[in-house]
Amino acid sequence: MGRAGINDEYGGDTVLSTFQYPKFEYRRPPEISEGREGHYPVIVVGAGPVGLTAAIDLAMQGQQVLLLDNDDSVSIGSRGVCYAKRALEVLDRLGCGEEMVQKGVSWNVGRTFFREEEVFSFDLCPQPDHHRPGMINLQQYYLEDYLVKRAQQLPNLEMRFKNTVIAVTPGEDKATLRVETPDGAYTLTTDWLVVADGARSPIRTMMGLDIEGKIFMDRFLIADVVMKAEYPTERWFWFDPPFHPNQSVLLHRQADNVWRIDFQLGWQADPEEEKKPENVIPRIKAMLAANGTEDREFELEWVSVYTFQCRRMNRFNHGRVLFVGDAAHQVSPFGARGANSGIQDTDNLMWKLKLVMDGKAPASLLDTYSDERVFAADENLMNSTRSTDFITPKSAVSKTFRNAVLGLAEHYPFARALVNSGRLSVPSFFTDSCLNTADSDAFAGVMVPGAPMDDAPIETASGEKWLLGALGNRFQLLYYVSDASTLDAATAQALASLADALIPVEALVVAQRGTATAGLKTLIDSKDRIRERYDLSPGSCYLARPDQHVAARWRALDVAKVRAAVARATCNA
Repeated sequence: MGRAGINDEYGGDTVLSTFQYPKFEYRRPPEISEGREGHYPVIVVGAGPVGLTAAIDLAMQGQQVLLLDNDDSVSIGSRGVCYAKRALEVLDRLGCGEEMVQKGVSWNVGRTFFREEEVFSFDLCPQPDHHRPGMINLQQYYLEDYLVKRAQQLPNLEMRFKNTVIAVTPGEDKATLRVETPDGAYTLTTDWLVVADGARSPIRTMMGLDIEGKIFMDRFLIADVVMKAEYPTERWFWFDPPFHPNQSVLLHRQADNVWRIDFQLGWQADPEEEKKPENVIPRIKAMLAANGTEDREFELEWVSVYTFQCRRMNRFNHGRVLFVGDAAHQVSPFGARGANSGIQDTDNLMWKLKLVMDGKAPASLLDTYSDERVFAADENLMNSTRSTDFITPKSAVSKTFRNAVLGLAEHYPFARALVNSGRLSVPSFFTDSCLNTADSDAFAGVMVPGAPMDDAPIETASGEKWLLGALGNRFQLLYYVSDASTLDAATAQALASLADALIPVEALVVAQRGTATAGLKTLIDSKDRIRERYDLSPGSCYLARPDQHVAARWRALDVAKVRAAVARATCNA
């Protein structure tokens, strides 16, 4: 469950030369052995990237979680390939971002070609001094494997494989599940059900919930190819290349010298025929020859054909049942918005769910999960649909316009802005969220209430090196002063008092030098990037949400205003 992804026709050989598939142990559920019904505060269904991140996030906050999946291994083939900077920052917070980056292929530059000429390029991370790159490429099975290993480290997170949910009955104060296993069926109840069971979402179907949008009448071939090549670590996209005329091709390098190549096929293509090696290999040889490497040896590792859709549910929360990832929304693959968006769903949801479960926030806080993430989904759907319409024109007139834009883009900046080979995943700015406290003071820059927070280098007594590494999982207040040693006693006491509340706020002193007193943690802005990116002056404050978004900001500390902003950000106002 949770691995259906963007397509209808994923398949292929499960034996790879570069990766050995793990087999996760099935264990007879105690409910069957003891003949009883089981209850868990939270059940997550689907052990794909999104379900695993949801379960890990909540378990790290001290909540008991049960994760169910109908499989006993990780996903087949590369599937999701690109993981964006924001998703990596979330994974850092969950404790497995570093191994992802170490294993994956980092990149920032993408190039677009029309026939034989480069017409457009972009840089995902033009600013210096960010911890993570704009993107990494890594096969999805690695991500899932790392996440399972991280989950196994958490004693309050139980995973059950080969456990298939066959019925869900929502209720006022709980949801009831019927689960099928190799040993028979059993019943569970849960206070909260998090659904991450993929694009076809059996649970969404069981509940009779609609998902609306657009199905694209086109097919693409994925070929994962093992070869040693000297191509730059960049994203290359071709429109109408001589080796695949009238269609498009996308090339990415992944870990283990595996290259992911996507060939546009057209709707009339026969998926089964196109997947045959005798049809795939000539396409790859033609691409290599066009790039001067016709003698390059390669091994065809995995092949699939996919279609895709752009659609979403009307709401992502339905009483005690909460939908995340592909179960809630689906986009085309151009722009790497699928798994990245799903990981951001869980980042938005889990801190809110924990506050509700702890009785510190009303259930209406979960409505803001749907509101904010529906907004993000609509942004993704809009960008993904525009990309797909540009890549796969639906009429001769559209194609003529598209090719004219590409022809002009090599020489004219206005045309480059119209080139769309996939607007890549970036986090959403929730500027209209009801959780924000509006500015009462003037600030420059983009770190407005609702913005995802920019990273920056820091130095701390505990050895932390990045701002986002010091943020997350709780409400925090950044207070800026040039020299932390000059922080007066009254201000230090006021900052410390923020921890004494139903929803505590940790105060962090940001300074160019010095060490704060009264037990306050000091972040040294070692390269002046925090002051620069957040437009800080002495006394400036930023209230950070647990998901590293700005909740409020002021030019001077006022404890009453901070407490009011926390109340607003948790629907307690």
